[in-house]
Amino acid sequence: MATYNWDLIERLLHEVQNGAYKPFKPREYAAEFAADQTAEGVQIDKVDSLKVEACDYEALLLKEGFIEPRPEEEGGNGENFVLTMRGSSLLSLLDSSIPGSEHPREVLDEKGEAALQPEVFDELAKQAAIA
Repeated sequence: MATYNWDLIERLLHEVQNGAYKPFKPREYAAEFAADQTAEGVQIDKVDSLKVEACDYEALLLKEGFIEPRPEEEGGNGENFVLTMRGSSLLSLLDSSIPGSEHPREVLDEKGEAALQPEVFDELAKQAAIA
């Protein structure tokens, strides 16, 4: 069963959240993520693969309604995004700064690739046990 790189997705969602007036650059964020992981002692073997994965996640998050183009009045420039309600829910489930954030990730992992399908995710997000 495939699982997602939740740490990378969390990083991308934070960049979306703070991305007013600047282009969204998933490849750059992946490289920064890899550098941060390496500094924490985590071995990252294939940074180029991580960059591709970040671009794939950008497309998936947009397609499945976790992010959407940022409106001009909110700093949109045609190259950046804003979190949707679904994206905010995902970020709150993934937030590694909150103690106990591992459990929601485990529940999402149990759903495999389906975890980010809107109908599956929305149902999971409603469950108080994982929030």
